Amino acid sequence: MEELYTLEKEVGRGSYGVVFEGHMAKTGQKVAIKRLPCNNPECIELYLQELWAMRATAKNHVNVIALHSCLLQTGPRSLRNLKAGKLPLRLVESVLKGCVVGATQSQESNNPQSNTQGRTKTVSRLQDRTNTVQARAKSQDRTKSNARDSNSTTPQRLQSRSRKRRAESESEQPRPPRCLALWLVMEYCDGGDLNQFLLSRPPDAQQNHDVVLQLCRAVAFLHSLGITHRDLKPDNVLVSVTPEGPVVKVADFGLSKMIEGVGDVSRQHFSSTCGSDFYMAPEVWGGLTYSAQADIFSLGVMFWAVLERITFVEEGTTQEQLGAYVCKGRSGWLMPLGEALWENGDLPLCIPMKFKRAPPLPPPPGPAMCTLLLDMLSSDPDTRPNADQLEASVHSALTQDSH
Repeated sequence: MEELYTLEKEVGRGSYGVVFEGHMAKTGQKVAIKRLPCNNPECIELYLQELWAMRATAKNHVNVIALHSCLLQTGPRSLRNLKAGKLPLRLVESVLKGCVVGATQSQESNNPQSNTQGRTKTVSRLQDRTNTVQARAKSQDRTKSNARDSNSTTPQRLQSRSRKRRAESESEQPRPPRCLALWLVMEYCDGGDLNQFLLSRPPDAQQNHDVVLQLCRAVAFLHSLGITHRDLKPDNVLVSVTPEGPVVKVADFGLSKMIEGVGDVSRQHFSSTCGSDFYMAPEVWGGLTYSAQADIFSLGVMFWAVLERITFVEEGTTQEQLGAYVCKGRSGWLMPLGEALWENGDLPLCIPMKFKRAPPLPPPPGPAMCTLLLDMLSSDPDTRPNADQLEASVHSALTQDSH
């Protein structure tokens, strides 16, 4: 690793991996290096999805995080670059088999996440097949050995040599190296995530408008490639500070889905429930099939929170986050918008919110922007604007409200 990159310090840690600040050894350019340990097939599947999506976006859009390279770790100090367009076959095999290929029994027993019922059945079928083959091979070996015994004057020495040669040939066959981790080398964003960047500064209406427009461009670009992000939230938007102003970059494609060869991304349908509670669309909450329009709902929650500086602290955490919600009951219990709209599709949303906002307060969005937010947060995904229409709609609404 040190021949290519230098690790400086840890800058982030999640449930799937660790992110380090680092530098390119030759140029000194600062980079973010994400280590993804390949210790169970469920995580590996997410890593491959993230790698595939990031390779598709590459360095083609300023508002999507750029992937510089990907390295595969096969030993404590053994790393190799993965060629563009190629996926590690052993990792793909791990996902298909439901168990980590090349892992020892002790390693698998220490990893309860990989011991699923489906994996056990797959392994038992493979073992049954292997045992049958081995039994046939032993029977054939005995028959051949008996034939040699009757025709040879020195059966014991020949048999011993045969076993020795067979053992030597087996030991000489190199075992394919096990995949220990994937390392993704990405561009470094010095402004932190969107929560950290916006909440550490006084509200700036023009800056908020720029952030919203940049997010429109990023999601339109992703959808044009057939990529549905499925986990849009401020934590997954990074900020690069430049002399011209902040540049936001959509990141973290672990839950994304990419389907090639489909013209209209809104016609791609998914069924697995995934995402983060406060940004999930009603149809995802309800367990229905959904399309890329779920991303538009997530953007609506983010836009509302950014424009009004609405924050909350999720249960079990201490970090303040940007996000809109519905207040339930006298105690002010916070309910995600998607969950509330799933329970009642006709629930009126009060935009602007006018309360529970983090001071100092920015000016509330104008009537045209409020109407657009309501369209983005519609309980009916078919009435939400498409990503390719969104930037023009936001720009038009902001222009109307400025007059």
